[in-house]
Formats: sequence, C-alpha cells, structure tokens
Amino acid sequence: MSEQVVIVGFGPVAARLIDELLPAVREGHVQLTVVGEETEAAYNRVLVADLGVGRTTAEALALSDAAELAAEGVDVRLGVRVRRVDRARQQVLLTDGSSAHYERLVFATGSRPVIPNLTGINPDPASPVLPAGVTALRDLADAAVLRQAVDGGKRVVVLGGGVLGLETALAAAEEGATVTVVHNGPHPLGRNIDRGGGAVLAAGLRRCGVRMAGNARSTGVEHNAPDGGFSALLLDDGSAIDGDLLVLSCGVRPRTELAEGCGLSTGTGILVDHRLRAHHEPHIFAIGDCAEVRCPDPTCAECRSAKGPSGLVGPGWRQAEWLAEYLTLLATGTQENADALAELPQEQAGVIVLKARGLNMAVAGDNAAEPWDEEALTAGAVNGRPRLQIAQWADPEHGRYVKMTTRGGVLEGLVAVGMPRTAAELVGLFERSAELPADRSLLLRLDGPDQPVSAGAVDPERTVCRCAGVTGTKIAAAVTDGCGTVAEVSGATRAGTGCGGCHDDIKGLIEKHFQGAVA
Repeated sequence: MSEQVVIVGFGPVAARLIDELLPAVREGHVQLTVVGEETEAAYNRVLVADLGVGRTTAEALALSDAAELAAEGVDVRLGVRVRRVDRARQQVLLTDGSSAHYERLVFATGSRPVIPNLTGINPDPASPVLPAGVTALRDLADAAVLRQAVDGGKRVVVLGGGVLGLETALAAAEEGATVTVVHNGPHPLGRNIDRGGGAVLAAGLRRCGVRMAGNARSTGVEHNAPDGGFSALLLDDGSAIDGDLLVLSCGVRPRTELAEGCGLSTGTGILVDHRLRAHHEPHIFAIGDCAEVRCPDPTCAECRSAKGPSGLVGPGWRQAEWLAEYLTLLATGTQENADALAELPQEQAGVIVLKARGLNMAVAGDNAAEPWDEEALTAGAVNGRPRLQIAQWADPEHGRYVKMTTRGGVLEGLVAVGMPRTAAELVGLFERSAELPADRSLLLRLDGPDQPVSAGAVDPERTVCRCAGVTGTKIAAAVTDGCGTVAEVSGATRAGTGCGGCHDDIKGLIEKHFQGAVA
C-alpha cells in the first residue's frame, strides 16, 4: 500500500526531499503531493541577488521542473497556499478550496524576511505591504526590481549588515549602482565577527565602492520619488540617506504560523526531535529553515545548547536526505525498521563565507575574545579543560586580518579577511576539529608572496561545496567524465547549487584538469 506524503512548501530544501523520494514514488511505495505558494517550482533563493545584478539567469537558478515531476507521478500544486491543517482528519486544506489527505506531513515552509517597523512601511510581519522602491530581495520578482535599478545605475540603499546584504551591495556596486549599506553597530556582521575583523571588513567594502553607514538606527522611509516610491531612508539622528531603491536585509524568521495554527509546539521554529518529528505528533515532520531540532527530553545535553534553525541551505539539505530515507523505510517496511535508522547527526557550527571580486572573508565559531581579555580566556577552563588562546595578526593598510581562537590547539573560532588561502586552510581545520600547527605563522604564509600560484589549488580531499557536502575528489571525477563548466559539474554532483561560494574552487579544478591535458 502506498504511503501518502504531503510536503508543504516548495523551496530548495523541499526540492531535495522530493528528489530523494522519487525512487519510492516510481516504485509505487509513496504517493507524493507538494504544495507551493509561488507559481514557479523550486529555485535557488540564495542566489536571487546574483540574478538581480545580471550574473545568472532564472533558468540557472531552477532546482525542479513541475512538468517533469508531474510526469513522474508527483501531484504538484503551485500558486496556492495552505489555509489550515486538520490533524484529526489528517488533511491539508488549501486556499483554492481543495484538500489533500496525508499519512505523513512535512513542513518545509522555510522562513520569511524580517520587515523592520519603520514609518512608511506596513509593520505586519505576516503580510507586509512594501511600498514601491522597497524590496526584501526574496523572490524572482524582487530580483527584477533590483535588476532595473542596477541597469539604470541607480542609488541602492541596503539596510542590514548581514552576509547576504553585503554580497548584494558588492555585486550591485560592481555592476554600476551607487550603493550604501546602513547597519546598526560599529561594523557589519556584528553578530558574527570580532571588532578587528569587522573594521578591516568595513574598510574592504569601502575600497570596493560600497559606502558604509555604521552605528545607524533607521526610523522611517520617505516616498518622494516621481512615482510615489522610495526616496530616502530616515535615521534617528535626523539625517537621511537618499536613494532610488531600498533593499531590506534584516534577517529572516522561521515560518511557523501553520504549525502553530494546528497546535504543534514551536520555539524559534517548529520543534522537532532527532528524527525530525514534531513533538508528540508522529505523523508530522519539519525540515529546513522552519525546523528547530530540540527534542522533548529535558536531559538531552545536545539539545540543551541547541541554537535553533541555522538559516543555511546545507543543513536543510542534509535533513531532507535523512528524512527521505526514513520516510521510504516507513513506506516499505515497519515502524521498527524505520526507527532502526541512526538518528540525524548533530549539525556542526556553520561557517560564514563572503567571496566577492576583490574581497574574501571567512568567519566561524566564537571569535569575540581578545588576546588580553583574561576573564574571557579563562572562562570554562575547569576540571583540566584548557583555557582559550588567541593568535591574531592584522595589516589594515592592505585589508588583511586573521584571528584564531583555540582551546587545546583546536580551533573554536576564526576570522580571516583578505587572506583566501589561509581562510581555506582554517575552515578545513575547523570543520575537521583538527589541531593547528604550534607555529601559527605557518598558516599566514599561505598567502605570502613567496608561495607559488599552485599553493592556492584546491585540496582534492577537502570538502569544496559545504552546502551539498561535495569533495574535490568527486568534482575532479565529474570533470574527468566530461564536465567542462560549473553548471555541468553542478548537474552531476550538486556542487555549487547552494550559496555559490565554491564556484571559483570548482572553476579551479576544471582549469587544473584541462591544463594537465594540454601539458
């Protein structure tokens, strides 16, 4: 008998779950329904800014094809929202009057952009009304608005100093727009980067043509453009930043309202256990940005320190792959067979990477402590546990900065700005929890002038695409098999289909292969 599975949401994480469930659909073990509120099938939302500045196409962003899925037997319902979930009858009721029965329901509703409460903008977080000239840069229509501004060399104001806002600002500035980033605090990435790294990063942004307005609190927007659209962002000191387009990049919040409406437990996201099951509801699961892995067991040490949804596509994809295997086991066997599957492994701390033309940065872990901050360095050093140690190097004049926070020789946090080879090595060591060399300066020398160009080549054994978990070895094998472009490698391995930060590394492996062939 087929198991009826309904997926609510059709973003990148849902697309991965669907792909992994397709074998069970073809074999008749699963009847799959997917509900998406957009009229387009899943696409890579992370790269919407690249689309907005003309560096990619909508076709290249596509992750699913609705017609192909329908031909496989998947019931795809686009342009419709879920009105409510009837848990008693195990039905999903849709806004077009139809319904879908489920035996297993998966929430993949993702997150929505945070809309700041500014005068001139509807503050309703569930259904904000953005005036003309204001965008949250979340979907394909938003990308078209940005594209028009960039092509016209307009003035773009980015509100928010997170990594997506910075990447948007850098790309728009390079493509001809006049860009100003407005952020609270002394430097961008205030929640992720230390003071020294943040200062060097801000200087690097300015060198790339991005104007920076720090320690700024916005209060409202003006609508004095000829078409009644956005004309200026107002600040609490009485000043204003003029512009033609305001891009809101103030973070995201998990979409939990449907889960809350049907009585599921929520925290920051929809609360699920280590098998991604909603608390006290074995028929409902959640994955991706809307899911918060925090089991109901109060003695679970892993969940005691959990920090909610990561907001990154990589962890969501790994959840989707694990859940597809679990649902397939449920559909083809017994509950006992499915529960024999090892629980979803705990996700490692995320790494924030900023790769732009002329600016490179990597940040991970806790990097706030300073070398002379004795209280912070000794905190937690009890029962034989080593204290924190800091190795720090700065060359602000040339836009370079490195900080390594270690405990017992193992990285607990890192910052690397303007040092791409050092950053790549540090990220690899951080992800492997490997011990650093006793002489930390050896790592700094990777970006020294005495290093040959080949020193920056990708180590085949390391993970090149962190989003999809693809190693250099797998990418090299795909290139050997005939893949000659990033798009072809992505199609064969899924590398590069997430944040796009590994595209240069993939290009490097392709070029290395063909250089060897010519030689």
